[in-house]
Amino acid sequence: MKKRLGILLMSAILVVSTVLAAGCSPEPKEKIKIAALKGPTGMGLVKLMEENTDLYEITLYDSPDQIVSKIVTGEIDGAAVPSNLAPILYTKTEKKIKLTNLTTMGVLYIVENGNTIKSIADLKGKTIYTSGKGGSPEFALNYILRENGLEPDVDVKVEYKADHATVSAAIASGEAAIAMLPEPFVTTTKAKVASLSVPIDMTAEWSKVSGGSSELIMGAFVMTNDIIDTRKKDVDAFLEKYKESVDYVNNNPKEAAELIAKHAILPNAAVAEAAIPGSNIVFTSAQDAKKSLEGFFTVLKNSDPASIGGSLPDENFYYEGK
Repeated sequence: MKKRLGILLMSAILVVSTVLAAGCSPEPKEKIKIAALKGPTGMGLVKLMEENTDLYEITLYDSPDQIVSKIVTGEIDGAAVPSNLAPILYTKTEKKIKLTNLTTMGVLYIVENGNTIKSIADLKGKTIYTSGKGGSPEFALNYILRENGLEPDVDVKVEYKADHATVSAAIASGEAAIAMLPEPFVTTTKAKVASLSVPIDMTAEWSKVSGGSSELIMGAFVMTNDIIDTRKKDVDAFLEKYKESVDYVNNNPKEAAELIAKHAILPNAAVAEAAIPGSNIVFTSAQDAKKSLEGFFTVLKNSDPASIGGSLPDENFYYEGK
């Protein structure tokens, strides 16, 4: 009888211990919500997207306009955005975001269905189709045109479309003859238009007119102060994985291209592999990029203060990391 009671007592203790242990188990953390754009930023994140579905919820969008309200309202924790949009959001959110890293450097090119354009001067009297109004593409184009003595919409007509894909379609259909496009859309358009030429690299043109004092920076990543303040270790772990993903894409273009196609970032692996080298995908921490960013933002501010939200961001804008 005593033996039986002992067994029952031990069983009861085991049950209670199990229940208590289960009750004390930490709740699984909510996924960090990330927004990226179809194109180089999505390409750079693809390895991370493939391997960390339990940690991160990464959604791809066609246009930055689709992302802005989600950052402002805190619906997402981080986002890849055009470089000039980062300081605008810093002001708009009352300094409740930080720039964590650069995602892409210069990726803009003038393309032509033909071969009449050899230099910026040849754009006089022409119509350029592009997208990115209110973003880095518009301000980069305006800056380069003006520094070459051409006034946008006076000497050169600029026709803005909703997104890069629409510009690409306009070239392919014959609606447009000249466009400014970023990679990978240059590559996808060349696949449709055999006679497409790429006469002007806007990154090189930026360097010429700036005298090498600043770089053309196209993309940046921002995260909310809420996620940084409450889950800094998780944020730092995410950024480490992000860097690893970028390194993987740049060092393994063939394998990365398969993943890019799998996640429908680009139409197929062949196009993705061809586009990777010119997409200038990077991971540069905010602190390492600070000097370049300040130079870039200064050029934009001098050209049009509204392009960066009116003023240069302060020190708190730049994430310090670990």
